[in-house]
Amino acid sequence: MLPETPISGSEIIESRLSAISDIYERIISNLEGNGFSEDDIFAVRLALEEAFLNAITHGNKMDPSKKVKVEYCIGSDKVEIFLTDQGEGFEPETVPDPRFGENLYKPAGRGLLLISSYMDVVEFNERGNRVHMIRYKEKPDITKNRSRT
Repeated sequence: MLPETPISGSEIIESRLSAISDIYERIISNLEGNGFSEDDIFAVRLALEEAFLNAITHGNKMDPSKKVKVEYCIGSDKVEIFLTDQGEGFEPETVPDPRFGENLYKPAGRGLLLISSYMDVVEFNERGNRVHMIRYKEKPDITKNRSRT
């Protein structure tokens, strides 16, 4: 039987790649415990890894004194994740599409494309230093979006 009460958490973690492992494992374990499919778990895992990597490398510029705030809520129907870095932010619409031109052959620059491909909702705050991601178990009739809130 699946839990009826959503599982939520919030944690501020250091800007280093290994710092996400504990909260990452907690989120994945709770997805499994809430009956999310292997596809859903793969999608959330990939999006969370990419978003965290972007937060520490592009947002916090690998500055170990800066932090990343991770907030999540896992319900029976969806998982919702917020990642906020302490960087200056960015404008998502100015990020080049990695599928075209010279970007096609660059070894990096695919994180936002992957996140928006695997999550059902991807939104950025006005400043561009916070990403809000949602993955639904049952896919609602919505158009995937990548917008600012």
